[in-house]
Amino acid sequence: MNNTRDDILHLAKLSNLQLTDAEISALQQDVTNIVGYISQLDELDTTGVEPTYQVFEMENVWRADEIKPQDATREQLLALAPDQAQNMIKVQKVL
Repeated sequence: MNNTRDDILHLAKLSNLQLTDAEISALQQDVTNIVGYISQLDELDTTGVEPTYQVFEMENVWRADEIKPQDATREQLLALAPDQAQNMIKVQKVL
């Protein structure tokens, strides 16, 4: 598949890129090579090959999401806040 100059200019416009004529020619050749390589991969018979989602045989290594009992009361925690009102911590406006 050959990518025309117009195709490259369209991609450049979508990407908000300003390309020189030399860059357009080089990019046109690069995109043609990439699409050609992908076409070769499309021809491979992958019947019976399991998809590879991860190259290392690891599963999530997250810690368990457990509720840990706390000794502090609501009042003790609110007392640590620099500013509070009506059982809530007051913070500066974000937006």
